[in-house]
Amino acid sequence: MALLTGAIVGGPSAALTLRAEDTNTVELIKKLQKRIEDLEQKVNLLEHGNVPDETASDPKAREHLEALDQKVKILEREKELEQEAGEAKAKEAPKISIGSDGFNLSSAKGDFAVQLKGIVQMDSRTFFNEPGVVGNDSLLMRRIRPIVQGTVFRDFDFLFMPDFAPSSGPQIFDAYVNYRYSPGLQFQAGKYKVPIGLEQLVSDRDILFNERALVTALVPNRDVGFELHGDLAEGRLSYAAGIFNGTSDGANSANADFADDRAYVGRLFFQPFKQASAPVLQRFGFGAASSYETMSAPNTAGLPSTTGGSLPGYFTDGQQQFFAYNPADKAVVVADKEHWRVSPQAYYYFGPFGLLGEYIISDQQVRRTGVAPLGSAHLENTAWDVSASWVLTGEDAAYAGGVIPRRPFNPAEGGWGALQLVGRYAELDIDRAAFPSFADPATSARSAAAWSVGLNWYLNRNVMVKTSFSHTSFTGGGGVGTSAPAIVTRKPENVLFTRIQLAF
Repeated sequence: MALLTGAIVGGPSAALTLRAEDTNTVELIKKLQKRIEDLEQKVNLLEHGNVPDETASDPKAREHLEALDQKVKILEREKELEQEAGEAKAKEAPKISIGSDGFNLSSAKGDFAVQLKGIVQMDSRTFFNEPGVVGNDSLLMRRIRPIVQGTVFRDFDFLFMPDFAPSSGPQIFDAYVNYRYSPGLQFQAGKYKVPIGLEQLVSDRDILFNERALVTALVPNRDVGFELHGDLAEGRLSYAAGIFNGTSDGANSANADFADDRAYVGRLFFQPFKQASAPVLQRFGFGAASSYETMSAPNTAGLPSTTGGSLPGYFTDGQQQFFAYNPADKAVVVADKEHWRVSPQAYYYFGPFGLLGEYIISDQQVRRTGVAPLGSAHLENTAWDVSASWVLTGEDAAYAGGVIPRRPFNPAEGGWGALQLVGRYAELDIDRAAFPSFADPATSARSAAAWSVGLNWYLNRNVMVKTSFSHTSFTGGGGVGTSAPAIVTRKPENVLFTRIQLAF
């Protein structure tokens, strides 16, 4: 009883806190305060047995104390009920967060969620000692991509990503839904990156250079289809197997097929030491990917993309075309029947160091039409590259996710972000059987070899500035002509890239 009375008398602020918002309760406590003070001395004496018998047996005092005791208990219970109701309500309330990963809204349990993300890249390309190409020196918006992704009913993920930068107008790059039965068994359908190229699968915000290596010119970009994929054995094995419309080397698929047959794609990637105790082995991975498709009818849509030129062909780091299917006798070249690809690939990361390499064979059957002799051939074009990176400020390098600065850019507090040195060498070789029946050896190069060096500055997780230089030399081509590929292959390509990127 003394403890209860002391809690009320000795701690009036605590009593007021119980229901400070309840005016009636506050007034009641004030009225009782004086009576409690009058009785305090008697109560203490009663408890110690040092009061006269008439005081100890005072029924009025005991009645008041018992009434106060009951009221305090009621107040305490009401407060507990309010707290429990508040906690229950908080558990059911939506969660909102804003940070370096974007703007996030989710239900209390996370079964429903929406994330707003985006990427904006402003580039510059400056060519040196160029052979007269007009308009390639430029400032450009390389990517302008708002991204909406999220989850519905816990297991269904979705992503929608248009791009407003292409000169041809806005395009839908990604639009898919993915069902996660478990980490090892997932089903994805829509338009997204075909799982073949190792560098191609790196997010556009995290690539080391402004443009991907020559290898990427031989792999498909995005296509419409569906696939089974997942991670097994705690991430030691990743797999993907899908069926797609089929798209040409270096191209994004339209929202329809150009042939009746489908493309079949498979990929296996191993990280055998991912769970090893030694960090030096954990981020080593290797694997292979492959695709196979047939053309039900000969067509030009099955040939490589027209990037950097007006005809199907392959392009440089500077996005200029150095090879095109344009024989000197003006015959029309079409994709015919089989097209398959095989790509072994590997990477290794340890601390600030990163190394990535891949090789690709793109074997495509082509046919001449329009001008005799007609004829066809299997052209086996190949490419390979090796990229290396070193984070000078000591942060970890990574295949995915980029570099996260330990000290984000803030000069007032001595933070300058992270610096990363990058280098790359790549080659792309055209099958010799392409000349002269399917390509003009006087204008198109038989091969291209490129080396690149650069420096990336990560101001923070969302803002990055990068600069790099690329030199590409050609074998063959360089003949008479005022457009690509002849004018491009006339001299080596030397280009300086810069980029300012905002991504969240």
